Amino acid sequence: MSDIMDRINSVFNNPRLRGLFLKSRLPLGIIFSVWLLFLLDPAWFYPGLAVSICGAFLQAWCMSTIRTKKKLTTTGPYMFVRNPMYLSRFLLVLGIILMTGCIWLIVVYVGVYYFYMVNRVKREEKILSELFGADYASYCADVHPYIPGFVRFDALKLVSLNRESIRENHVLENLAVVFCGYVVLYIFAFVWRI
Repeated sequence: MSDIMDRINSVFNNPRLRGLFLKSRLPLGIIFSVWLLFLLDPAWFYPGLAVSICGAFLQAWCMSTIRTKKKLTTTGPYMFVRNPMYLSRFLLVLGIILMTGCIWLIVVYVGVYYFYMVNRVKREEKILSELFGADYASYCADVHPYIPGFVRFDALKLVSLNRESIRENHVLENLAVVFCGYVVLYIFAFVWRI
């Protein structure tokens, strides 16, 4: 089993494959999105929408708090879990896939996202360790990478929105695109059934 996991991880860490994915992610995303339109199931639309909206708002909270490579962010959602951005994106997309009601597609997505997230986080945590040293090591000792906890909870740091982060991370534009996507999904699920 360990050998299989190592092989899968090596695929997700292959620099050439990662580069190819980065170059082709927009057209692949468009193709996948159009394909999803054909799979939408109105009975699953609202449960999927609820999950996706939770992910969208959690992502906005993360993006409004983080100071990427400028300051170690340990407030807002980052006081509960080290990688809330990846968890929020997981929920955002999971909800959209849930709108199809296709269990096999959900299982494939969960598996692929797991390996993507775990390997990406390993690479990022190496960089963060180099940037923030002992402060990051102390943070890692208290806060789990994926499972939320309350070791560093501080109610005064719960809402730690930063105007510069909101602007630099295009939080409002991101939310607008996501919600426009929901409108399109709704139209295809209930108005223009394919």
